Amino acid sequence: METQNIHLIGVPLDCGKTRIGCMMGPDSYRTAGLEAELTKLGHTVTDQGNISIDFDGIEPDLHPHAMNETIAWTREIATHAQKAMEQGFPVFLGGDHALALGSVSGIAAYAETVDRPLFILWLDAHSDFHSPQTTASGNLHGTPLAYVTGQDGFDIFPPLAAIQPTKNICLMGIRSIDAQESVALQRTDINVVGMRTIDEIGIAKPLTSFLNEVIAADGFLHVSLDVDFLDPDIAPAVGTTVPGGATFREAHLVMELLCDSGRVTSLDLVELNPFLDERGRTAKLMVDLCASLMGRRIFDRPTRSY
Repeated sequence: METQNIHLIGVPLDCGKTRIGCMMGPDSYRTAGLEAELTKLGHTVTDQGNISIDFDGIEPDLHPHAMNETIAWTREIATHAQKAMEQGFPVFLGGDHALALGSVSGIAAYAETVDRPLFILWLDAHSDFHSPQTTASGNLHGTPLAYVTGQDGFDIFPPLAAIQPTKNICLMGIRSIDAQESVALQRTDINVVGMRTIDEIGIAKPLTSFLNEVIAADGFLHVSLDVDFLDPDIAPAVGTTVPGGATFREAHLVMELLCDSGRVTSLDLVELNPFLDERGRTAKLMVDLCASLMGRRIFDRPTRSY
C-alpha cells in the first residue's frame, strides 16, 4: 500500500446497544499505540480527537434504545466522514457499530460526488441488516447495512445522499443471523461469506474474488471491522461474542490481502469494549490488524507477552 494521509477520528458512541463500554474504545486504541504504529510504516497520521455531540435542542428520547441520540450521532459522523474522505484516509475509532450508520453514509455521499463506486467489506459475526422495527433487541448497532442500502424503516433517520448498491457489499465471517435478517438478505444480492464457507475453502479465495470486483470497477473500498469478527478466544473485549470466529492467522491474512490490493480507502474499528478486555490484548490485536492493513508484513509482527 502507498503511504497515506491517515485521519484518526474517535467516535465514543455507546448508544447502539444496551451493554455500555464502547465509549472507551477510541482512547484504548490510542493507548495501544495506533498512531505510533502507523507512523512507523511511513504514513502521515493526524489524530482529529473525538467527535462530540451537542445534545441541546434534541428531543428527550422516548425510544428505549436511544433512537434520537443515534440519529444525532449519524448526522454528525456522516458530515465528518465526507470531509475526511476529501482529506485522506479516515479511520473511525469506535464506539459501537451504530457508528457505521454515519461513516458509511458519509463516505457513500463523497463517492457520489466524485462519480466512483463504493464497495463495502463487512467483517463481522453479524449481518447488521435489521431495521429499527425488525430488531428483536432494539439495539441499533444491528441496523447500519439496512440503513445505507435504503431499506424500509428509517424514515426518521437523515435522508441518504447516496444509496449503497447491495451488489457492492461483501459480508465475511458471518455466523449469527436472525431469521428476519436472513429473509431480508435473501432478497438482495449481497455476497455473504459465512464461517462454514471459510472452513471449507479458506478465506483467501472469496476475499480475492471480491477484491477483483473492486479493482475492475475502480471503486473505493470501505472496510468495517467489528471485534466479533474475531474468535473470542483471541479477542474477548466485545459484548456480542460468538464462538467460531476468525483466527489470528486468518485475520492477518485478510488484512495483508487488503493491503496488497491497494484499494482500501477508509476503515471502521468498532465494538471494542475495554471494560471486557484482558490486559489490553484485544486493543493491541486490533492495532496490529490495522498495521497489517496499512503495510506491516508478517515478519515484522511484534512479540507479545501477556
